[in-house]
Amino acid sequence: MSLEKQSAEETVFAIIMAVSFCHLLNDTMQSLIPALYPMIKQSYGLDFTQIGFLGLVFQVTASLLQPLIGIYTDKRPLPYSLTVGMGFTLIGLLLLAFAHAYWVLLIGAGVVGLGSAVFHPESSRVARLASGGRHGLAQSLFQVGGNFGSAMGPLLAAFIVLPRGQTSVAWFSLVALLGMTVLWRVGMWYARHGAARGRRKSVATSVALPRKTVMKAIAVLALLVFSKYVYMTSLSSYYTFYMIERFGVSVQHAQVLLFVFLGAVAVGTVAGGPVVDWFGTKFVIWFSILGALPFTLALPYADYTWTVALTFVIGVILASAFSAIVVFAQELVPGRVGMIAGLFFGFAFGIGGIGAAGLGVVADHMGIEFVYRLCSYLPLLGLLTVFLPNIGKGRRHRSQEL
Repeated sequence: MSLEKQSAEETVFAIIMAVSFCHLLNDTMQSLIPALYPMIKQSYGLDFTQIGFLGLVFQVTASLLQPLIGIYTDKRPLPYSLTVGMGFTLIGLLLLAFAHAYWVLLIGAGVVGLGSAVFHPESSRVARLASGGRHGLAQSLFQVGGNFGSAMGPLLAAFIVLPRGQTSVAWFSLVALLGMTVLWRVGMWYARHGAARGRRKSVATSVALPRKTVMKAIAVLALLVFSKYVYMTSLSSYYTFYMIERFGVSVQHAQVLLFVFLGAVAVGTVAGGPVVDWFGTKFVIWFSILGALPFTLALPYADYTWTVALTFVIGVILASAFSAIVVFAQELVPGRVGMIAGLFFGFAFGIGGIGAAGLGVVADHMGIEFVYRLCSYLPLLGLLTVFLPNIGKGRRHRSQEL
């Protein structure tokens, strides 16, 4: 094996950890939006429908733009666009911090969504390029940064923003500046080593499947993302309200409980990467969605202690599904890493936004507890995994075939 080929196959952990760290920063700032919902609801006199629409603006802005950015950068990689995306997030935070009316909150949420749309496709591509073929590990390490960031948002809101008020969100613009600095260095590595190598490797690892089979598989994966993200949205957006209404906990206590759930998601994501590489993506998709079903069905009827325990288990089990789905889809459509990352990250954001708005309407009319009884059946869609083609096998299968 030549030195050049060996170098191309090495896993560049420094780059993976850099984009994972920036994913942490990015999603920490984004998670401030749902973490602020209880305070914003009271300060602006909003109902659940308006809260849901605020989430819709943020997530749909990201979802509509991410696939378009991914398609463009598949043909013309933009290494320094990562820094620009973080800059949009900085601007959005300042708008949220100093908003004087509901419509300014909507604009701020939309600008943060724009930052997300730029960040996710290219950073996911960089993680894959630096993976050295260990795609599950790289994608999970990249994803776990976002999970930890999402988990930190409620804690920061509970102990910094809630005591100090809405304007304290502006302090997090310094976090965005740190992210811009790190991403500039990542962009330099990508510009020197990444773009051309990524195109060559993507074509080399192609999976020859009929177009009809690929389209059916993408549709199934989209439905699986729907089931996962609508359920996850029910927890990330309304779990605090559920715990306050059902068990009478304080707002600050509810934010800590949300952190417990989001921390479980981070733990599950870290554990899922090696499992994806060893057992394969299809196995993980089966387990991570359908395996959560018994626990989601029990959640609406549990007492306080069991509610906390069940949400932790649900978070761990569901966590690895998205990384496995993205890697599976990238194997289905070789040479379109950015488009697939943008499509699925964007679809996840869009479904999350639509789910937040729709569940807000349901909560206003039927009550927050009904929302969790309704959503408990969503993991049943994991049965659709049976229609996926038999690809995405892990190293365990390949070693047995040798």
